[in-house]
Amino acid sequence: MSDYIASSPEELQAMLDSLGLKDLDELTDHLPPAVLLQEDGWDLPSGMSEFEALAKIKKMASHNRLYEDLYRGAGAYRHYIPSLVHALAGRSEFLTAYTPYQAEMSQGLLQSIFEYQTMICELTGMDVSNASVYDGATAAAEALLMCRDPKHRRVLVPSSVHPQILQVIRTYGEAYGMEIAVLDCPNGVLEEAVLREALSEDTACLLLQQPNYFGLIEDAQTLFAAAAEKKVKGILHINPIAAALLPSAKEVGAVIAVGEGQPLGMPLNFGGPYLGFMASVSSLMRKLPGRIVGQSTDHQGRRAYVLTLQAREQHIRREKASSSICSNQALCALRAAIYCSAMGTEGIEQVATHCISNAHYLAEQLCQKTALKLKYTGEFFHEFVTVSDVPSRVLLKHLEDHDILGGLPLNDHEILWCATEVNNKENMDHLVELIGEVAA
Repeated sequence: MSDYIASSPEELQAMLDSLGLKDLDELTDHLPPAVLLQEDGWDLPSGMSEFEALAKIKKMASHNRLYEDLYRGAGAYRHYIPSLVHALAGRSEFLTAYTPYQAEMSQGLLQSIFEYQTMICELTGMDVSNASVYDGATAAAEALLMCRDPKHRRVLVPSSVHPQILQVIRTYGEAYGMEIAVLDCPNGVLEEAVLREALSEDTACLLLQQPNYFGLIEDAQTLFAAAAEKKVKGILHINPIAAALLPSAKEVGAVIAVGEGQPLGMPLNFGGPYLGFMASVSSLMRKLPGRIVGQSTDHQGRRAYVLTLQAREQHIRREKASSSICSNQALCALRAAIYCSAMGTEGIEQVATHCISNAHYLAEQLCQKTALKLKYTGEFFHEFVTVSDVPSRVLLKHLEDHDILGGLPLNDHEILWCATEVNNKENMDHLVELIGEVAA
């Protein structure tokens, strides 16, 4: 036990003596007895030894279902993570680091965030990035707040956006008096004619997801060009792996790029913690929420890193802040930076290429050798939707019986499948064979 924790009877008594008290009960003598929890009111089981506690925890963990093979994405994806990502991100100087309020004491952590921001700018094509936010859905909601003003509070969102992202932006938007207009996508992607009809003088921005919830590639350049004619800002929610092959967010006309950084070196982790990345053109950089790390020089001319442009929640220019977000995902951002450094541009492009190849192979085999059919005809990245007369629950239960987690059921007859670089041909052929046993 550390010396600064008063744990011994002698230390406790010395503390009480300094306060002029006989015992700890005197600390609460002024409170009504009814609000005090009595010793016999805890209703706790008897204590266990470390051995007993571990045995109980292991028994609880055994109820988790572990699958040998996964074909489910929908926002969280299984990718290969180089071992050095775990090794470096697990070092104590990173794992236990606190928020870098004092720049002179936090140069290493600040540099890691600065490098992360640089890599996000390279992925998105944008001019500046913040030090990350909670997750991809939060990033999307924060982007909407950057675009609003008293005369423009209407947001256009296609129904092809992930439903959880839509839920989050509705929650944020309602609090700020924004109107969220959801546009129909009967073909799985947003059509230009539908967008043009929905544009109005009070529209602040258009949010697109690339690839979208159904795995399809949106015609982002055409859609953002149509929006720009009405001076409507474009926000692109991107998959960072797909971004290695697709035109950058800036190239297609977006002014803000956001996304979920989980594919960049973070395991599935039962749903979190994840990483929301944000980047924008330079004209919007003072509206970026959260923290931004900048590079400067100290009084001796040496390179130094500082928190900059801080119209933030904890500073004197709080009234200028566009957001109430008060933290970032520094450790997750570090993992993303390490992953990007380890893989390099060529490595991430190879991952993206393998994802496309595997997903298209799986889709082709399912359509040729089973009764499943593709619902949409558009181009897709590593996810696709199939339709079958056989109920989705029947197909997925058959796969589960063989230790395979199938796609996400969208309804009774539609399934959203995902394949990444970790799904090999042998396993995909086995999945197709199992599906064929039920849906021949």
